[in-house]
Amino acid sequence: MAVEPMLIDLKALLVEREECDAGTVQQLRNGLAQGGTQFRTLREVADVLKKKLDAASGAAVKRWHLKLGIAKFFLGHLTDAIEHLRQAEGALANFYLGRALADRREFDEALKAFDRAEKAGYTASQVKLMRVNIYRQRGDLAAARSLLAELEQKEKVSSHSAEYHFQLGSCLLAEGERLQAIRHFERAVELDPSHTGALFQLGHAHDLAGNDEEAIACYERCLQHPPIHVGVLMNLGVLYEDAEKYDRAAECFRKVLQVNPLDEQARLFLKDAQASQTMYYSPEEETHHSRFSQVLEIPVTDFELSVRARNCLKKMNIKTLGDLTRVTEQQLLSSKNFGETSLAEIKEMMASKGLRLGQSLEEGAAYAYDVRHRPQQPLSPEEQAILNKPVSELNLSVRARKCMNRLGINNLGDLVQRTADELLESKNFGITSLNEVREKLAQYGLTLRGD
Repeated sequence: MAVEPMLIDLKALLVEREECDAGTVQQLRNGLAQGGTQFRTLREVADVLKKKLDAASGAAVKRWHLKLGIAKFFLGHLTDAIEHLRQAEGALANFYLGRALADRREFDEALKAFDRAEKAGYTASQVKLMRVNIYRQRGDLAAARSLLAELEQKEKVSSHSAEYHFQLGSCLLAEGERLQAIRHFERAVELDPSHTGALFQLGHAHDLAGNDEEAIACYERCLQHPPIHVGVLMNLGVLYEDAEKYDRAAECFRKVLQVNPLDEQARLFLKDAQASQTMYYSPEEETHHSRFSQVLEIPVTDFELSVRARNCLKKMNIKTLGDLTRVTEQQLLSSKNFGETSLAEIKEMMASKGLRLGQSLEEGAAYAYDVRHRPQQPLSPEEQAILNKPVSELNLSVRARKCMNRLGINNLGDLVQRTADELLESKNFGITSLNEVREKLAQYGLTLRGD
């Protein structure tokens, strides 16, 4: 039987041990990575540190500020961390102050803190990598690349630093070189299995590729190494919902709300997840729905129709049986050269598949299907170019993007042929996602059908 490793004593590490240096922080990270009750223990340790700080005097005050600031940083309480680290001193205090400020996007103050950290003796290469991170987030890729080029000359840094590979991968990603970026993220995780930035990017890459299990595995590994980014919890929550693990999804969204109770998206997602926990699910109905959708996609050219009936359908841009469920007998009869004989022919074809003309109109379009009819007026080349844009250019959230994939929506032209009701019928797609899609379309002067 394998013997489980003994948990690192976080209280002894931060309270009883006098010094607090880079080695202390590494042991803290290792302790948190052990999981279990360690994160809760750190919260309890932070309470003890606060009491020690309140009772301290003289030189000891700065030391307790440092320890409490480090603890708050790894708990994800950035405001408190910044407050305490500003009242500490030394290389370690300024380095983590810079990291906390950068996470808050207070980049100018973060750069000043990193300058102080380097002057106080913090490892220069690590400080430079933090500057790369800031330049990259500001969009100054030239400055970020310049610093990385300097570090590349130092073989030990470029070969053995997980942070170097993460920052280089992030720059490549910003430059559109996704495959190269992924290779560097993978290398970063090889060098440091706890590098949450690289794990998140790999999880996101799997997410985009539809590899849900691999994405979940990466995001779950991020949870083992606090502080935890809100993006990890939101993406993981959506993936849990898709896997029908609604209790885990709800827990992710609750954790987001613990950090920011005003996060309206997390609140709505939590409500959806909680509602899904009580929903009735029938595999038989799901199978029937899937088969019905496949029938609606059958092209009318698969049937032996008369030339007159075939030409009529072509003129009306009716391509599938699903299209026929959205037109009435009167609409067909109003078409030139289409008479009762052709109508009977079409109705017989529909009946052979258990369908009837106008069925979806009568049922309120109960099932989603792709409607591909041409606009009444010819489009300009500019308008057509917009409709041909891939839906990926909308930069939708994970949940909305998965809906697009499920419904086979590839470009904006496909999307604007959908109604709000059709989108809302997609699994885990709610009002929040619908509003997001509407806002993104509005940027191109487009709307959903029926809006």
